[in-house]
This record gives sequence, C-alpha cells and structure tokens, in this order.
Amino acid sequence: MRQIVSAALIMSFLWSGTAMAGLFDELQKFVDPNTKEGKILSGATQVLSSAKEIDYPTERTIGESLALEGLQRFGRPMANENLQQYVNLVGDAVAANSKRATIPYEFAVLDSPVQNAFAAPAGIIFVSKALIGIMDSEAELAGVLAHEVGHVAGKHAIGTIRRSQFLQGVGSITAATMKGNKGKQFESMIGDLQTVLFDKGLDKELEFEADAAAMETAYRTGYDPRGLITVLKKLQKIEALSANKKGSWFSTHPPLGERIERLEAQLRNYPDAPSLARLAERFAKRVKQH
Repeated sequence: MRQIVSAALIMSFLWSGTAMAGLFDELQKFVDPNTKEGKILSGATQVLSSAKEIDYPTERTIGESLALEGLQRFGRPMANENLQQYVNLVGDAVAANSKRATIPYEFAVLDSPVQNAFAAPAGIIFVSKALIGIMDSEAELAGVLAHEVGHVAGKHAIGTIRRSQFLQGVGSITAATMKGNKGKQFESMIGDLQTVLFDKGLDKELEFEADAAAMETAYRTGYDPRGLITVLKKLQKIEALSANKKGSWFSTHPPLGERIERLEAQLRNYPDAPSLARLAERFAKRVKQH
C-alpha cells in the first residue's frame, strides 16, 4: 500500500539536518509528484543535489579552464625560472599553513603591467610582475599569496557559482556530463566565473575573509603578518594617482581603506608581529635583481 508522507514530516527532515539525497530519493517512491507534498519533496531534492560537493578533479578542471582564460587576459608567465621558483617556494610555505593544505598549489608570475593577483579553483594562483614590483620584502609577497590561498581554501570561486546549471547534481566531471547541454553549461559557467573574478570581483565579505586568513596564515608560517597591510597601503597611494583601475585590485576588491582598517584591528592578535620575519634582503636578492 502506498505510504502517505506529510509535508510536515518532509520539512522536519530538512530542519533536523538529517535529510540526505538518498532519503529523498526513497521518499519520492511513495509520493505522488503532482501533489503538494510531492512538489515540496522534489524541490528539496533539487536543493540537496545542487549543493552536492564536487570532487577535487572536477574543481581542478574548472580551475585549469579559468586559468587559461586568465592567461589570455593578463599575459603569459614570465620567462624567469629563478623568480618563478622563488615565488612557488614562498607560496608553498604559506599554503602548507593554510586551512586547506592537503591539495597541491601552483604559483606563477605573469608578465603583466596590471597590479593584480587572482586564484583559480584547486590552487592555481597568479600574481602580476607589476604587483610584485611594488613589494619590498618576502613578508609582503607571503601576505599577498596567502590572501589568494585563502580564496582557494574557502572555495570562494566555486561558491559564487554553486547554483549554476552545470553544477546542479554534478559531483564530478565525466565524459557524460560534458556532452550536449552540459558542455554548453560548463562553458557558460566558466564565462560567468571569469566575469566575477576578473571584472566584478568576489563578494566583499569573501575578500575580508581571505584577508583575515592571509594574516593568520602568514603569522603561522613565521612571517610578519603586517606584510599584506603594507602592500595595501602602497596600492592605496597608487590608486589615488591612477586613472585606469580596470582589471586591478582597485576594481575587483573592496575599498582599500576598509580592508586596511580591518587588518590593523586584527593585528592585536599578534603582539609579537614586529619580531617575525620580513626578509627584505632575501627578497631583493631573489626579485629585484631580475
């Protein structure tokens, strides 16, 4: 005999936190999809499906696709192996002390005159030579790289497009999910994500979260956590004189003054900050000479 499942029972599953996609699949066998209860159940199943956690290989595929778009827009990596190696060493050090240290990270310096840095999903991180050009210490470089690592650790880019048609019900990319409409949806999703990261910028609260994570990560790595603040203050001076802000940290991040104020308030958590590593001489030797 067909069992009767009430809307109240369905909602109790949702609110109790015990609702699972498999459970809803089973319940749907006993509910008429044309009834009020059936429609509620169907909607709940779709919500769970769209929130399905994607696996790392899928995140990597999305990250690599976005990285290609970034290279086309901002330029190729600089042909300087020593500089690239140095940036990767610093980046790997902060990544190892981040909240998501279990995935591989890759860092590249782009031959770009635009002062910017961005993180693609799965740990692909770019920083422009123009941004590195205003830095004076390894602590500053570590702060910027730790900010981008913070975005990856928080899965901020993926989160902004979590409701995209492509990601609904997709936990992993397979040959089947990339055919037909799904393939078109994937391209559309990459385009949307490109617009967010390169033009509009992430939600400002996500940027504040990445700033806070950067300071904590730099500190845990042994760097003076004020490094990111000093870079932002330099950018603040440049911004005042800049007429073209397109594609820079000025256009894709919250107001620098607000970011600096928040980070300086966070500094009270690190009373020993002045005693930690800044490594200006090593930075000059490895970067300024190239």
